[in-house]
Amino acid sequence: MNLEEVRIFCLSLPGVTEDMPYGDDMVVFRIAGKIFLHMPLEYAEPRISIKLLPDVGEQLRDYSTAIRPAYHLNKVHWNEILVEGYFSDDQLQGWITDSYQLVLSKLPKRVRVELVSQFPSLADMPVMGCQ
Repeated sequence: MNLEEVRIFCLSLPGVTEDMPYGDDMVVFRIAGKIFLHMPLEYAEPRISIKLLPDVGEQLRDYSTAIRPAYHLNKVHWNEILVEGYFSDDQLQGWITDSYQLVLSKLPKRVRVELVSQFPSLADMPVMGCQ
């Protein structure tokens, strides 16, 4: 995947918004105002940062040197992943979905209920897909 493909995939998830709160060199993707993916634009080697359960992130870091603690973010929860040429589209989409579902699962119940009313497809999505 390249960064544009990551962007398209993120925006295909129900209720996702994108913005650039830190300037023109960083795009973030949110669900109900909470960030689940950072996409810096200034690196020669494209990367994303996603939120994962600590043990999942640790396992992935052990799995590949193309996955490491995220720069300038909480290194227990946030993981930086090089996106071009290291992993299949399915792997990257799975990890992005895990980040999305993790952030979704931490939202207050009333917010999740409101999201399901706006985006019925969320009712069929596991709230926590990060096992």
